[in-house]
Amino acid sequence: MTMKYDNWTGLWTLYTREVRRFMKVKTQTVLAPMVTTLLFLAVFSLALGGNARMVGDIPFMEFLAPGLIMMAIAQNAFANTSSSIVVAKVQGNIVDTLMPPFSAHELTLGIALGGATRGVAVGFAVALGMSIFVPVSISHPGLILYHAVMASLMLSLIGIIGGIWAEKFDHIAAVTNFVVTPLSFLSGTFYSIHRLPETAQIVAQFNPFFYMIDGFRYGFIGHSDASPLTGVIVMAAIDIVLWALCTRMFHTGYKLKA
Repeated sequence: MTMKYDNWTGLWTLYTREVRRFMKVKTQTVLAPMVTTLLFLAVFSLALGGNARMVGDIPFMEFLAPGLIMMAIAQNAFANTSSSIVVAKVQGNIVDTLMPPFSAHELTLGIALGGATRGVAVGFAVALGMSIFVPVSISHPGLILYHAVMASLMLSLIGIIGGIWAEKFDHIAAVTNFVVTPLSFLSGTFYSIHRLPETAQIVAQFNPFFYMIDGFRYGFIGHSDASPLTGVIVMAAIDIVLWALCTRMFHTGYKLKA
Protein backbone atom coordinates (compact mmCIF):
# COMPACT_ATOMS: atom_id res chain seq x y z
CA MET A 1 0.00 0.00 0.00
CA THR A 2 1.41 3.40 -0.96
CA MET A 3 1.00 6.39 1.32
CA LYS A 4 -0.27 9.68 -0.01
CA TYR A 5 2.58 12.16 -0.42
CA ASP A 6 1.95 15.84 0.06
CA ASN A 7 4.47 18.11 -1.59
CA TRP A 8 5.01 20.44 1.38
CA THR A 9 8.57 21.37 0.36
CA GLY A 10 7.48 22.33 -3.14
CA LEU A 11 4.48 24.22 -1.81
CA TRP A 12 6.64 26.19 0.61
CA THR A 13 9.10 26.97 -2.20
CA LEU A 14 6.30 28.24 -4.44
CA TYR A 15 4.89 30.38 -1.63
CA THR A 16 8.26 31.90 -0.71
CA ARG A 17 8.92 32.65 -4.38
CA GLU A 18 5.69 34.65 -4.53
CA VAL A 19 6.56 36.50 -1.32
CA ARG A 20 10.10 37.29 -2.45
CA ARG A 21 8.74 38.70 -5.71
CA PHE A 22 7.12 41.61 -3.92
CA MET A 23 9.57 41.91 -1.01
CA LYS A 24 12.46 42.54 -3.41
CA VAL A 25 10.71 45.75 -4.47
CA LYS A 26 8.92 46.51 -1.18
CA THR A 27 9.24 50.26 -1.72
CA GLN A 28 6.97 49.85 -4.75
CA THR A 29 4.75 47.04 -3.50
CA VAL A 30 4.25 47.95 0.19
CA LEU A 31 5.35 51.52 0.91
CA ALA A 32 3.91 53.09 -2.26
CA PRO A 33 0.35 51.80 -1.59
CA MET A 34 0.62 53.16 1.96
CA VAL A 35 1.49 56.62 0.66
CA THR A 36 -1.27 56.48 -1.97
CA THR A 37 -3.88 55.50 0.63
CA LEU A 38 -2.77 58.26 3.00
CA LEU A 39 -3.18 60.72 0.10
CA PHE A 40 -6.76 59.46 -0.36
CA LEU A 41 -7.31 60.07 3.34
CA ALA A 42 -5.91 63.60 3.13
CA VAL A 43 -7.97 64.50 0.05
CA PHE A 44 -11.23 63.30 1.58
CA SER A 45 -10.41 64.93 4.87
CA LEU A 46 -9.87 68.31 3.21
CA ALA A 47 -12.74 68.01 0.74
CA LEU A 48 -15.39 66.72 3.13
CA GLY A 49 -14.52 68.46 6.36
CA GLY A 50 -12.77 65.59 8.15
CA ASN A 51 -14.24 64.69 11.53
CA ALA A 52 -16.52 67.73 11.42
CA ARG A 53 -18.75 65.51 9.28
CA MET A 54 -20.52 62.55 10.86
CA VAL A 55 -21.79 59.24 9.51
CA GLY A 56 -24.54 58.52 12.00
CA ASP A 57 -22.80 58.82 15.36
CA ILE A 58 -19.35 58.12 13.94
CA PRO A 59 -16.81 60.78 12.86
CA PHE A 60 -16.31 60.57 9.11
CA MET A 61 -12.56 59.89 9.20
CA GLU A 62 -12.97 57.00 11.63
CA PHE A 63 -15.69 55.60 9.34
CA LEU A 64 -13.53 56.07 6.22
CA ALA A 65 -10.22 54.67 7.49
CA PRO A 66 -11.13 50.94 7.62
CA GLY A 67 -12.58 51.10 4.11
CA LEU A 68 -9.39 52.63 2.73
CA ILE A 69 -7.27 50.02 4.49
CA MET A 70 -9.37 47.20 3.05
CA MET A 71 -9.26 48.73 -0.43
CA ALA A 72 -5.44 48.75 -0.26
CA ILE A 73 -5.44 45.11 0.92
CA ALA A 74 -7.71 44.00 -1.91
CA GLN A 75 -6.01 45.86 -4.76
CA ASN A 76 -2.53 44.69 -3.79
CA ALA A 77 -3.52 41.06 -3.29
CA PHE A 78 -5.04 41.11 -6.78
CA ALA A 79 -2.01 42.84 -8.28
CA ASN A 80 0.41 40.27 -6.85
CA THR A 81 -1.17 37.12 -8.25
CA SER A 82 -2.34 38.57 -11.55
CA SER A 83 1.07 40.09 -12.34
CA SER A 84 2.86 36.89 -11.31
CA ILE A 85 0.95 34.78 -13.82
CA VAL A 86 0.73 37.31 -16.66
CA VAL A 87 4.46 38.12 -16.48
CA ALA A 88 5.29 34.41 -16.52
CA LYS A 89 3.03 33.84 -19.54
CA VAL A 90 4.36 36.83 -21.48
CA GLN A 91 8.00 35.95 -20.75
CA GLY A 92 7.37 32.28 -21.58
CA ASN A 93 8.55 30.90 -18.23
CA ILE A 94 5.14 29.78 -16.95
CA VAL A 95 6.42 26.28 -17.72
CA ASP A 96 8.74 26.62 -14.69
CA THR A 97 5.64 26.75 -12.51
CA LEU A 98 3.66 24.08 -14.34
CA MET A 99 6.41 21.47 -14.83
CA PRO A 100 7.13 20.61 -11.14
CA PRO A 101 4.87 17.92 -9.61
CA PHE A 102 2.29 20.30 -8.18
CA SER A 103 -1.38 19.42 -8.01
CA ALA A 104 -3.92 22.05 -9.06
CA HIS A 105 -4.74 22.66 -5.39
CA GLU A 106 -1.06 23.16 -4.53
CA LEU A 107 -0.58 25.66 -7.36
CA THR A 108 -3.66 27.57 -6.25
CA LEU A 109 -2.64 27.54 -2.59
CA GLY A 110 0.98 28.60 -3.11
CA ILE A 111 0.22 31.47 -5.48
CA ALA A 112 -2.90 32.65 -3.63
CA LEU A 113 -1.17 32.69 -0.24
CA GLY A 114 1.64 34.75 -1.74
CA GLY A 115 -0.87 37.36 -2.91
CA ALA A 116 -2.73 37.24 0.40
CA THR A 117 0.54 37.84 2.27
CA ARG A 118 1.18 40.97 0.24
CA GLY A 119 -2.38 42.18 0.85
CA VAL A 120 -2.13 41.71 4.62
CA ALA A 121 1.35 43.28 4.70
CA VAL A 122 0.09 46.35 2.84
CA GLY A 123 -2.95 46.54 5.13
CA PHE A 124 -0.75 46.47 8.22
CA ALA A 125 1.53 49.18 6.79
CA VAL A 126 -1.45 51.37 5.84
CA ALA A 127 -3.11 50.91 9.24
CA LEU A 128 0.14 51.80 10.98
CA GLY A 129 0.58 54.97 8.92
CA MET A 130 -3.07 55.94 9.21
CA SER A 131 -3.06 55.56 13.00
CA ILE A 132 -0.83 58.65 13.17
CA PHE A 133 -3.60 60.82 11.72
CA VAL A 134 -6.85 59.03 12.63
CA PRO A 135 -7.83 57.58 16.02
CA VAL A 136 -8.02 53.83 15.34
CA SER A 137 -10.19 51.85 17.74
CA ILE A 138 -10.58 48.07 17.64
CA SER A 139 -13.93 46.58 18.60
CA HIS A 140 -13.67 43.02 17.27
CA PRO A 141 -10.07 41.98 16.44
CA GLY A 142 -11.17 38.51 15.32
CA LEU A 143 -13.39 39.96 12.59
CA ILE A 144 -10.62 42.32 11.48
CA LEU A 145 -8.25 39.39 11.03
CA TYR A 146 -10.91 37.20 9.40
CA HIS A 147 -11.94 39.77 6.80
CA ALA A 148 -8.35 40.83 6.10
CA VAL A 149 -7.36 37.23 5.36
CA MET A 150 -10.53 36.22 3.51
CA ALA A 151 -10.65 39.40 1.43
CA SER A 152 -6.99 39.20 0.45
CA LEU A 153 -7.50 35.53 -0.42
CA MET A 154 -10.58 36.42 -2.49
CA LEU A 155 -8.71 39.03 -4.50
CA SER A 156 -5.71 36.73 -4.85
CA LEU A 157 -7.97 34.08 -6.37
CA ILE A 158 -9.59 36.65 -8.67
CA GLY A 159 -6.05 37.68 -9.67
CA ILE A 160 -5.22 34.07 -10.53
CA ILE A 161 -8.35 33.75 -12.65
CA GLY A 162 -7.64 37.05 -14.38
CA GLY A 163 -3.99 36.17 -14.91
CA ILE A 164 -4.80 32.79 -16.46
CA TRP A 165 -7.46 34.33 -18.72
CA ALA A 166 -5.32 37.31 -19.80
CA GLU A 167 -3.05 36.95 -22.79
CA LYS A 168 -1.32 40.33 -22.40
CA PHE A 169 -1.00 43.16 -19.90
CA ASP A 170 -3.87 45.09 -21.50
CA HIS A 171 -6.27 42.30 -20.56
CA ILE A 172 -5.35 42.31 -16.88
CA ALA A 173 -5.48 46.12 -16.87
CA ALA A 174 -9.05 45.82 -18.17
CA VAL A 175 -9.96 43.51 -15.27
CA THR A 176 -8.47 46.03 -12.85
CA ASN A 177 -10.17 49.05 -14.40
CA PHE A 178 -13.58 47.56 -15.17
CA VAL A 179 -14.03 45.00 -12.38
CA VAL A 180 -11.81 45.45 -9.32
CA THR A 181 -11.73 49.26 -9.08
CA PRO A 182 -15.46 49.88 -9.73
CA LEU A 183 -16.53 47.17 -7.28
CA SER A 184 -14.14 48.64 -4.69
CA PHE A 185 -15.43 52.20 -5.08
CA LEU A 186 -19.09 51.12 -5.11
CA SER A 187 -18.77 48.90 -2.04
CA GLY A 188 -19.50 51.50 0.62
CA THR A 189 -15.87 52.44 1.14
CA PHE A 190 -16.65 56.16 1.23
CA TYR A 191 -20.25 56.12 2.43
CA SER A 192 -22.88 54.13 4.27
CA ILE A 193 -25.21 52.34 1.86
CA HIS A 194 -28.10 53.43 4.09
CA ARG A 195 -27.71 56.86 2.49
CA LEU A 196 -28.53 55.38 -0.93
CA PRO A 197 -32.01 54.98 -2.44
CA GLU A 198 -33.67 51.70 -1.55
CA THR A 199 -33.04 50.15 -4.98
CA ALA A 200 -29.37 51.09 -4.85
CA GLN A 201 -29.09 49.53 -1.39
CA ILE A 202 -30.41 46.25 -2.75
CA VAL A 203 -27.98 46.36 -5.67
CA ALA A 204 -25.07 47.14 -3.32
CA GLN A 205 -25.78 43.98 -1.33
CA PHE A 206 -25.04 41.90 -4.44
CA ASN A 207 -21.53 43.37 -4.53
CA PRO A 208 -19.18 40.93 -2.75
CA PHE A 209 -16.76 43.77 -2.05
CA PHE A 210 -19.44 45.37 0.13
CA TYR A 211 -19.25 42.51 2.62
CA MET A 212 -15.48 42.60 2.95
CA ILE A 213 -15.54 46.37 3.56
CA ASP A 214 -18.54 46.26 5.87
CA GLY A 215 -17.27 43.38 8.00
CA PHE A 216 -13.77 44.84 8.24
CA ARG A 217 -15.20 48.22 9.29
CA TYR A 218 -17.38 46.52 11.91
CA GLY A 219 -14.25 45.01 13.43
CA PHE A 220 -12.87 48.52 14.01
CA ILE A 221 -15.82 50.74 14.89
CA GLY A 222 -18.54 48.25 15.81
CA HIS A 223 -20.89 49.59 13.12
CA SER A 224 -22.05 47.76 10.00
CA ASP A 225 -24.68 48.20 7.30
CA ALA A 226 -25.37 44.45 7.08
CA SER A 227 -25.32 41.57 9.54
CA PRO A 228 -21.69 40.67 10.43
CA LEU A 229 -22.65 36.98 10.33
CA THR A 230 -23.94 37.40 6.76
CA GLY A 231 -20.61 38.93 5.79
CA VAL A 232 -18.67 36.05 7.33
CA ILE A 233 -20.75 33.48 5.44
CA VAL A 234 -20.66 35.36 2.12
CA MET A 235 -16.88 35.78 2.21
CA ALA A 236 -16.35 32.08 2.95
CA ALA A 237 -18.76 31.01 0.21
CA ILE A 238 -17.17 33.27 -2.41
CA ASP A 239 -13.67 32.04 -1.57
CA ILE A 240 -14.80 28.41 -1.91
CA VAL A 241 -16.32 29.08 -5.34
CA LEU A 242 -13.26 30.99 -6.56
CA TRP A 243 -10.96 28.28 -5.21
CA ALA A 244 -12.87 25.61 -7.14
CA LEU A 245 -12.66 27.69 -10.33
CA CYS A 246 -8.92 28.30 -9.95
CA THR A 247 -8.14 24.64 -9.37
CA ARG A 248 -10.29 23.70 -12.34
CA MET A 249 -8.38 26.13 -14.58
CA PHE A 250 -5.02 24.78 -13.43
CA HIS A 251 -6.21 21.18 -13.75
CA THR A 252 -7.40 21.62 -17.33
CA GLY A 253 -4.50 23.89 -18.33
CA TYR A 254 -6.90 26.55 -19.60
CA LYS A 255 -4.82 29.09 -21.58
CA LEU A 256 -1.71 27.70 -19.86
CA LYS A 257 -0.86 24.63 -21.91
CA ALA A 258 -0.55 24.38 -25.67
